[in-house]
Amino acid sequence: MKETPLHSVHVQLGARMVEFGGWQMPLQYGSILEEGRSVRSASGLFDLSHMGRLEVQGRDAVALVDRVCTNHCARMPAGSIRYSLLCREDGRPLDDLLIYRDELGVYLVVNASNTARDLEWIRAHARGLATEVHDTTETTAMLALQGPRSQEILTRITDAVDLASIRYYHFGFGTVAGLPKTRISRTGYTGEDGFELYLPASEGARVWHELMAAGAALGLRPIGLGARDVLRLEAGMALYGHELSEESNPREAGVEFALALTSEKGDFLGRSGLEQLGRTRGARLVGITTAGPRVPRQGHELFRDGVCVGRVASGGVSPTLDTNIGSAFVRLGLDQEGEQLELDVRGKRQPCRVCELPFYSRTRKK
Repeated sequence: MKETPLHSVHVQLGARMVEFGGWQMPLQYGSILEEGRSVRSASGLFDLSHMGRLEVQGRDAVALVDRVCTNHCARMPAGSIRYSLLCREDGRPLDDLLIYRDELGVYLVVNASNTARDLEWIRAHARGLATEVHDTTETTAMLALQGPRSQEILTRITDAVDLASIRYYHFGFGTVAGLPKTRISRTGYTGEDGFELYLPASEGARVWHELMAAGAALGLRPIGLGARDVLRLEAGMALYGHELSEESNPREAGVEFALALTSEKGDFLGRSGLEQLGRTRGARLVGITTAGPRVPRQGHELFRDGVCVGRVASGGVSPTLDTNIGSAFVRLGLDQEGEQLELDVRGKRQPCRVCELPFYSRTRKK
C-alpha cells in the first residue's frame, strides 16, 4: 500500500488510517461531524497527495486532452480549470477529473484508484500526436485548505501572488512557505471557498506544519477523508465509484455541464455513446433526506407502493443539516422535490423525501 509524503504527520496526530484507492490515508482525526463543522465555520487542512497528477506536454497537448476528455480544453484560457470526464466509446465514464490549462501544456488531476488506468488510456490515444504524458503523483504533494477563513490563513505564508485575484476554478503561481512557483488553485471538494496547493513531495510535511501554525488561532484543524466525503455530498459533488462508474449513465448524474456536446469541439472519445445515453435516460440523480434512525448508504433501494424506483449512490449524516442525507438515482416522474419514498435498509423501511441537489451552497444557503 502506498503512503503519502505526510503519512508520518497523520500517524503523529493519531489519525485513524484506512486504505483508499491503494493508499493509506487518514479517515478521521476525531469526530467526523465535528471536522465537517470546522470546515464550514472556519477552515480545514486536507492531505490529497493520493490524487493522480499528470502533466501533458508538447505541441499537441491540448489536442490530446480534447481527444480523450468530454469538456473543451481548446476553449479554456490559460489559468483556468474545468471539470471533465474520461469516457469509453460507449459513453460510460472511466473517471472524472480536473483540467488545468497552462501556457505550455495541460495538467490533469485524476482519482487515486484510477491513476494508472487513466495514464495508460491517455497514452494509448496519443498515437500520431506530438505530446508526452508524465505521472508526477509520487514526486509531488497536494494539500487542500478549505473553509471561509482559508484565504486569510494562506495569505500569512504566501508571497508574489494576490490570492483575492484568483477566481473560483482558476489558478496562479506564487511563493508558499518560501517555495517559489507553487501552483495555487481556487478549487476544492467541500462546497466551501478554498485552495489546493501542489508542492514537491519533500516539502509537503513542512508546508502542512506552516499552514497549521498560521491558522491555529483562526480555528484551522486537520480533516480526514470521512468529513471530506460528507461535505462533498452536501455540496452535490459526484464521487467516482458512487455517482459515476463504468456502469452508470453520466447523462443521469447531473454532470451535463462537463459534456461538450453542443459546442464546436467536434468528435471526441465517447461522444456518440453519450448522445445515445441521452436518449435512454430513465432516472435522475437527486437528493434524499430521512429523519429515521437508519442512514442511507450506497446500494440501498428506494420504494414507492412496494415497487423499487431508485437506488442510493452516496449517503451519510450531514454535519450542516444535522440529519441523514443521500444522493440517489430515482425513476423519472418520481424525481421531483417533495416526492415521498421509502428507504429500504436490510429489509426495514423508513420514509424519505426527494430534494434537489445540492443540500448546501455557501452562496445560497438552503
